[in-house]
Amino acid sequence: MKTDTSSKVVLITGGSSGIGRSIGEFLQHKNFKVYGTSRNPQTGSDSPFPLVALDVTKKETIGAAVKHILEKEGRIDVLINNAGVGITGPIEETPEEEIKKAFDTNYFGPLNVTKAVLPHMREQGGGLIINITSIAGYMGLPYRGIYSATKGALELTTEAFRMELKDFNIKMTNVAPGDFATNIAAGRYHAPVMDNSPYKAAYKNTLEIMNQHVDSGKDPQVMARAILKIIQTPNPRGHYKVGEPLQKFSIALKRILPDKVYEKMLLKHYKL
Repeated sequence: MKTDTSSKVVLITGGSSGIGRSIGEFLQHKNFKVYGTSRNPQTGSDSPFPLVALDVTKKETIGAAVKHILEKEGRIDVLINNAGVGITGPIEETPEEEIKKAFDTNYFGPLNVTKAVLPHMREQGGGLIINITSIAGYMGLPYRGIYSATKGALELTTEAFRMELKDFNIKMTNVAPGDFATNIAAGRYHAPVMDNSPYKAAYKNTLEIMNQHVDSGKDPQVMARAILKIIQTPNPRGHYKVGEPLQKFSIALKRILPDKVYEKMLLKHYKL
């Protein structure tokens, strides 16, 4: 069963490019009232929907953005926590400062945006929060362990949040994309491949494989259509995966294979 959700107000963090922009354009075409966010809205001057200044690592900008939209529209029906940052590198060699930045953006950011919106959703009698995570959040990936950790933490927190929100008609779900053809690799923090590093050859090879996966990834419109379907579902599940069949199947394999067998499968995949 689908519900009529057109004309509802949608807030998408990180809406100026990539998956966020694709979702926003698609939902606007379906008659939703879309607001995106960007740390610098001027960079998205060609955006077909309004961009509001918001940095998910700065609480004052979160509050100001939510207030602006509420003053304009009077409500926020759907929050899509999409803003995120990539990070790669040997965990041993990744600076602590960069690890904290990744958690600030990928984990604490969505939590703080959610906290800012929840009181208003409760007052209006309901709402939907969609957290964009990653298939990488279901497993510890070599040289992407910190990224996996940030997304895995959000997945688990959402499971708890769903139960805490059940009395308020506020739904929450995770959507874990696989590799999509976006500019995420360009904005990712890469720990440098150092000549004197014991990880040099393995990390360099894995980095090349990761970038190839993004370059050959799916069209972000696939993600946009999946988001629309979830919005139209009265009671969304806790977890959705959107990506290549093999990527989604890898999650199922993790549940059934012995740890060492699954680890060998990943090592073979990344040619380690």
